[in-house]
Amino acid sequence: MIERSRRLRGCPALRGMIRETRVSPKSLILPLFLQEGTNICNEIPSLPGHFHYSPDQAARGVEAALQAGVDKLLLFGLPAEKDACGSQAFAEDGVVQQGIQAIRRQFGREIYLITDVCLCEYTSHGHCGILAGQDVDNDKTLEYLVRTAVSHIAAGADMVAPSDMMDGRVAALRQGLDQAGFQNAPILSYAVKYASSFYGPFRDAAGSAPSFGDRKTYQMDYHNVKEALKEARQDEEQGADLLMVKPALSYLDVIRAVSEQTDLPLAAYSVSGEYAMIKAAAAAGLIDEYGVMCESALSVFRAGASSLVTYYAKELAEAMRKGDIG
Repeated sequence: MIERSRRLRGCPALRGMIRETRVSPKSLILPLFLQEGTNICNEIPSLPGHFHYSPDQAARGVEAALQAGVDKLLLFGLPAEKDACGSQAFAEDGVVQQGIQAIRRQFGREIYLITDVCLCEYTSHGHCGILAGQDVDNDKTLEYLVRTAVSHIAAGADMVAPSDMMDGRVAALRQGLDQAGFQNAPILSYAVKYASSFYGPFRDAAGSAPSFGDRKTYQMDYHNVKEALKEARQDEEQGADLLMVKPALSYLDVIRAVSEQTDLPLAAYSVSGEYAMIKAAAAAGLIDEYGVMCESALSVFRAGASSLVTYYAKELAEAMRKGDIG
């Protein structure tokens, strides 16, 4: 027998040497939830192991991330008050803006801060834009998204990540940031974001469920791949610096297709429902949580993602250092 594939599987050193997919803690992004108020550090029931932090307590979440080897955060905000236009999203003293400033005072540029740019957490109706009757007014929403992005960068954020799925929002943000003097602020576009059932725990954690209807008129139909390629191409042409596919595990084919089309770095978001399913199955004794965590994350990189937003970022960083993934 000439060909024996098992020759290359004989020991950990050899298996590690010939791995086709390499990953690093530097490729991981950890979501962090900022809640308006003071002295808040409360575990999120739907996302065990994750917390709501008030700006004055955000350092606790940052320190835990840095100790684990994760130096990139994606920030979400929970305001104390909401209104029809989501004004706290772009308020100078908004919860995300306060959180950014508090983190910067303590950690400087040691941590890389990406901010989610959307209105759903801030509007009284829970939709991602400004309403005209029962529908979201795409073009009117752009103005508010630009104001939000500019306010985040002005507060000290490194990067903005629009997740609203409004048409033309990348071009609007690029123009708005440039006009405000932030030409070097990169945009990570949620270019391909599906109307998914996997967002439930996040909507509970962020208080962002719509009060009526759904988001299928602006988030994508999960039957479609060619549409994903169109969305990614449009965002690239409008000035996005990085692209994202969301969710991750049920969309590995989409990650692969987008990665083959674009020359931009591609992120994927392993969303709250994916995390919750692994946690629940492990709690029921049905799976090995650590092994499934490693295997599922690696599949996203193998499909073509260069970075991963994940609620398992800290645990994955440790697994990478141990050589169980990487």
